[in-house]
Amino acid sequence: MAAAPALKHWRTTLERVEKFVSPLYFTDCNLRGRLFGDSCPVAELSSFLTPERLPYQEAVQQDFRPAQVGDSFGPTWWTCWFRVELTIPEAWVGQEVHLRWESDGEGLVWRDGEPVQGLTKEGEKTSYILTDKLGEKDPRSLTLYVEVACNGLLGAGKGSMIAAPDPEKMFQVSRAELAVFHRDVYKLLVDLELLLGIAKGLGEDNQRSFQALYTANQMVNVCDPAQPETFPVAQALASKFFGQRGGESQHTIHAMGHCHIDTAWLWPFKETVRKCARSWVTVVQLMERNPEFIFACSQAQQLEWVRSHYPGLHARLQEFACRGQFVPVGGTWVEMDGNLPSGESMVRQFLQGQNFFRQEFGKMCSEFWLPDTFGYSAQLPQIMRSCGIKRFLTQKLSWNLVNSFPHHTFFWEGLDGSQVLAHFPPGDSYGMQGSVEEVLKTVAKNRDKGRTNHSAFLFGFGDGGGGPTQTMVDRLKRLCNTDGLPRSRRGTGSVSGSCMTWSCSAAWPWPAVPSSSTQLPCCRISGGQPVFCPLPPANLTHTPLWLPQPPGLPHPPGLPSPALGPCRLLLLTQFHDVVTGSCIQLVAEEAMCHYEDIRSHGNTLLSAAAAALCAGEPGPEGLLIVNTLPWKRTEVLALPRPGGAHCLALVTVPGMGYAPAPAPTSPQPLLPQQPVFVVQETDGSVTLDNGILRVRLDPTGRLTSLVLVASGREAIAEGAAGNQFVLFDDVPLYWDAWDVMDYHLETRKPVLGQAGTLAVGTEGGVRGSAWFLLQISPNSRLSQEVVLDVGCPYVRFHTEVHWHEAHKFLKVEFPARVRSPQATYEVQFGHLQRPTHYNTSWDWARFEVWAHRWMDLSEHGFGLALLNDCKYGASVRGNVLSLSLLRAPKSPDATVDMGRHEFTYALMPHKGSFQDAGVIPAAYSLNFPLLALPAPGPAPAAAWSAFSVSSPAVVLETVKQAETSPQGRTLLLRLYEAHGSHSDCWLHTSLPVQEAVLCDFLERRDPAGPLLLRDNRLKLAFTPFQVQSLLLVLQPPPN
Repeated sequence: MAAAPALKHWRTTLERVEKFVSPLYFTDCNLRGRLFGDSCPVAELSSFLTPERLPYQEAVQQDFRPAQVGDSFGPTWWTCWFRVELTIPEAWVGQEVHLRWESDGEGLVWRDGEPVQGLTKEGEKTSYILTDKLGEKDPRSLTLYVEVACNGLLGAGKGSMIAAPDPEKMFQVSRAELAVFHRDVYKLLVDLELLLGIAKGLGEDNQRSFQALYTANQMVNVCDPAQPETFPVAQALASKFFGQRGGESQHTIHAMGHCHIDTAWLWPFKETVRKCARSWVTVVQLMERNPEFIFACSQAQQLEWVRSHYPGLHARLQEFACRGQFVPVGGTWVEMDGNLPSGESMVRQFLQGQNFFRQEFGKMCSEFWLPDTFGYSAQLPQIMRSCGIKRFLTQKLSWNLVNSFPHHTFFWEGLDGSQVLAHFPPGDSYGMQGSVEEVLKTVAKNRDKGRTNHSAFLFGFGDGGGGPTQTMVDRLKRLCNTDGLPRSRRGTGSVSGSCMTWSCSAAWPWPAVPSSSTQLPCCRISGGQPVFCPLPPANLTHTPLWLPQPPGLPHPPGLPSPALGPCRLLLLTQFHDVVTGSCIQLVAEEAMCHYEDIRSHGNTLLSAAAAALCAGEPGPEGLLIVNTLPWKRTEVLALPRPGGAHCLALVTVPGMGYAPAPAPTSPQPLLPQQPVFVVQETDGSVTLDNGILRVRLDPTGRLTSLVLVASGREAIAEGAAGNQFVLFDDVPLYWDAWDVMDYHLETRKPVLGQAGTLAVGTEGGVRGSAWFLLQISPNSRLSQEVVLDVGCPYVRFHTEVHWHEAHKFLKVEFPARVRSPQATYEVQFGHLQRPTHYNTSWDWARFEVWAHRWMDLSEHGFGLALLNDCKYGASVRGNVLSLSLLRAPKSPDATVDMGRHEFTYALMPHKGSFQDAGVIPAAYSLNFPLLALPAPGPAPAAAWSAFSVSSPAVVLETVKQAETSPQGRTLLLRLYEAHGSHSDCWLHTSLPVQEAVLCDFLERRDPAGPLLLRDNRLKLAFTPFQVQSLLLVLQPPPN
């Protein structure tokens, strides 16, 4: 035998080992080419094609026709079922036998009527183990069914992943055969790939790197792929290397299997149901074969789908949950967006999710799991804590383009001071594959070295499902404690125990997540949320009207409880790729149908509530004016009249209550304040004046003056005009429907109107208005009515847009005569400040931010607030308030935002602070107009209020029936402190309350017991931005 050379060249040695395991080169003689041995085609293959997603029992009864490998089937979103007849050769006794199946569609193997494994080429699952060792008495023939979806793991984009789906795409099966699998070859391949990874990852300056490369080279020397008897010697060399242990100070990664499945994105909701089955049935196999393997699974909605469609699989998941291997995490119904849903919607995500996990798996989650989202509300820590959650895991912080977040493990403090232990895996992915490169990156990128020595490692194909593979599990087993690498810990039995609860005292306290990480600059943060603009904005995120029953009304005895179905349907549509519009057109259309169902159900309950209030009242039908907000309101309302006509009336309704509508023939009372005057000047400009505001519009509809009459203070910057529409080019680097890049600001183009288009609408009295038309481009146009009502502190801009653009961004700007280094924006259950300057990279990266109903720019003594009813993108740079209105991305939905839109925004100048001036109740009023409900009988003759709150700083946000409410007699009230102050207040109710007790967001009673109720009043104390929940048990009705 020739002596080995004394010197080794790094590159040639490395490449030698690479070629030995390569799937492309020298497969006729290398180790990879011996992974599978003898093979034979399947005995018979037949198929059945359908546009429907049929259940198994129905599918197997269909007419299957002969098929062969290479046949095309489709198109996109159809399903092809294959019947696979197998005959295993007698000569394969004692060997491991696989069905090898490769297709560009996602497959699911059915055996004996149950799903047993997913087959997805993109997810590296291309073989199904028929038997670990074929026995003498094992059957040689069997029949399998393979259900193949006509879509890939990430949809069916035409030309690129995020492109709109190709509706005519065809699919094929490229391999269908039986083969002998050589497990010993597989183990050697895993070891050699890991040794290569260590050699490359540690580099030429590291002693352990050379040891790994030397070991791999020796294994190649002793291993003859054609002679299996040489394999044990090579395996022993690898075991010796991996058996050398690391020191006690090594970083520890907590490896958990995970399969992030977008509830809808580049595929429809119904396909996600099958993605869950394909992914999780494969996970069940892994848990059976690897008792130490732990899998973390989030999103109650997906588990509910599996429970309904695959009950056998659901039972297996429950079984492994009892063993501690299958771990439900997250606590929410879906992984919702962290920006757009209201605070109450977020509470309901946890309420429904935690109740489901407790009911189906026996316990609730202790961590909030949100790896993929487009932002993080500053109120999430408080919501988490009140839902029994103390830990938080996410990943999208690592997507920031401009600034890297300075920590991976930290305490996140919310608006009210609530803290949760937060972690995002330093490996910058929730879809690791167990490679050495990823393991080393996890250590190198950790920004809390010296403070924490642990981090999470989530492995498994994600986004489109797929999940972990046996190879990933085996890699991490081998790397569990090897010198030169961090230790890998598995099998602790609890995700919260294994990944989140380490050395809490050593975690670096971070007082609050900076705004730059509460809205990711690389993700979509613009205004329109397009496909949902036609819907009432309250149905999207704002709370009182998204409740199926109007919150101001008590739940009358005998009225059915609001069903869980519409509530959960709304929560489903708040998934982060749905509510934001960053999904394909098919998903958007499905969401629209869901919203129609929700609205229809809500209208039915509204009618039933009105009927209950009028029960027993004789006489003709009337109108009931309902106020769903907790303060008295005097507003102008258009009341329906016979024949479809409407008339304007000034009505007053108490908080959380109702009042009868004025009769059509009754004279209008004298106006308590100055009526609205409307004057059109000879130059075409129009002035509206209600004694509070004086509004001047130039002949094109731009706002040239906005004066607070009492002080004479002008709100519009000198020499500038507000209500200026501006158009920007909107071409991101890649993520079309997501990203808004900073350079779009360099393409600003004001949209110029044509003089003479401004005309008077309503001529004054209780309301005055002017309207105009604006041609945005040759393809898009806008009409707007500027409205000022009697006694109203803001001017409204009712806007209708016909939008047909490509990669354009429409905003409206208001230059203010105000100077301040920061502006205030509403968020869930509160507000926060962001800078108006670009001093640092953290500042200028927030060139576009998210907000809810209002933003405000104030200096001492005066300010200007911009309110809106359905937009979420905003900015204040210098003194210019800007509201983002519409975008026109073309991927993944080429039709997104296209068509007709209606929305309203309003401008409110004010004296003093926005808190004292009433900006918050004004924004609520804009979003929740008074309701004129037809009553099936005469409306009650007197006004009535269910609830009122003594402090303007406290908002009664929600009234609903409690989740547990015997005879419908328990109500849940949710209140929050909105000003950012300590506040004591009295809650008054007209309802017959038997007992009042505080509770958490899961409606679990405060152990301190009932509150003191005096004269139908409760005293409550709030800290800044605190949210409190209250259970009210009503007295039983007489008899």
